[in-house]
Amino acid sequence: MLGSIDANRGDLFLGWDTDQFPTDLYDTTFSLLTLLKAGGFRNGGLNFDAKVARESFEPIDLFHAHVGGMDAFARGLKIAAAIRKDGVLENFLRDRYSSWDSGIGAEIETGKLGFSQLREYVMQKGTLNQNSSGRVEMLENLLNEYI
Repeated sequence: MLGSIDANRGDLFLGWDTDQFPTDLYDTTFSLLTLLKAGGFRNGGLNFDAKVARESFEPIDLFHAHVGGMDAFARGLKIAAAIRKDGVLENFLRDRYSSWDSGIGAEIETGKLGFSQLREYVMQKGTLNQNSSGRVEMLENLLNEYI
């Protein structure tokens, strides 16, 4: 079902897509982690629906923009492949969300329970289980090791 990826970026401070060429290794790595998990492309590819910056107006700027975008995705692919090969992130996520594999978690995920049943469950249970840390900083540091 996956066709091609509209490969561009925006500006975090603007809040919308500015169609700039992709250069952020975190963005390319995360998108390619998702792509690899889905089995990769069967057709399609990366589509640079992008423009150079307003200050860049010479033809050579467009060349550099394409090279930079391709390089960012190539490096992102290498990083994503290494992360998947090591399995550290996948193992962390599997353990973190293991409560969804059985019991009430599995019933919620499969759609067997609605809000009224969940309310009843929580009211009967009384005390909720303590959440475990998402270890965001540890995962960010892990990603930085690969980059």
